[in-house]
Amino acid sequence: MGGDALTNGWVHCPAPAKLNLFLHVTGRRADGYHLLQSAFRLIDWHDTVSLRVRGDRRVMRRGRLAGVATEDDLAVRAARLLQTRFGCDLGVELSIDKRLPMGGGLGGGSSDAATVLLALNRLWSIDADRAALMALGLELGADVPFFIFGRDALAEGVGEKLQELALPASCYVVVKPQVQVPTAAVFADPELTRNSAPIRMADFAASTTRNDLEAVVRLRYPEVDRLVEWLGQYAPARMTGSGACVFAPFSDGNEALRIAALCPAPWQARSVTSLASHPLREWVRD
Repeated sequence: MGGDALTNGWVHCPAPAKLNLFLHVTGRRADGYHLLQSAFRLIDWHDTVSLRVRGDRRVMRRGRLAGVATEDDLAVRAARLLQTRFGCDLGVELSIDKRLPMGGGLGGGSSDAATVLLALNRLWSIDADRAALMALGLELGADVPFFIFGRDALAEGVGEKLQELALPASCYVVVKPQVQVPTAAVFADPELTRNSAPIRMADFAASTTRNDLEAVVRLRYPEVDRLVEWLGQYAPARMTGSGACVFAPFSDGNEALRIAALCPAPWQARSVTSLASHPLREWVRD
């Protein structure tokens, strides 16, 4: 997954997906934000964000993104925030080849925004360090700092407190149902468990973990419930993020491909592998 293919002045950059290997809701702040603990894992399924620097200050999006107005697009907002915060006089044209499902719990929109920050930090010669970009990313969304951090991580707080996790390479089957799950509605559900006991990073491998959001989503969306049951026949299956995608780990890539091929329509299954680091991680200094 290359990081800087160049075509006619356009730089094409990957924006990889993530899986939540577990997701515990450990509390709620006075401002309403939920406190979380999760293990984030990068995988080799990605959107492609294409950027072309402009000599003026205009930030433009080419093409349409279904259901997302230009002003609401996290990628556009990321470019404008970076431009404003660092007083940059350059602009950019943006285009997103959207491969990751929206409302799937794979962090696609947040990853697009992180890739914009990483790429423009370099293309606009801003040279902010990783900590500064992560702080900027947090203003856009709780998952954005993880993609700028760029390695598998244990996340705490609202998702912004990150510690690197050393995880063995693995294969997964990720299955997308025919529904999108709105994150805000899941977190607002009165049935959501909000008092999971925190675990220590050292205990992660041995801990009994889960996704606290899964029970709520499976109740609200029977299709997700059926999907967890189907994939669970072959390996321990779990929802990622706030849904709706479901994944299961496999030690062998050929087995993952075989199971993905068995997926009944209209669900869409994909065999993926873990990434050691974000493809653009070296584009920013620590």
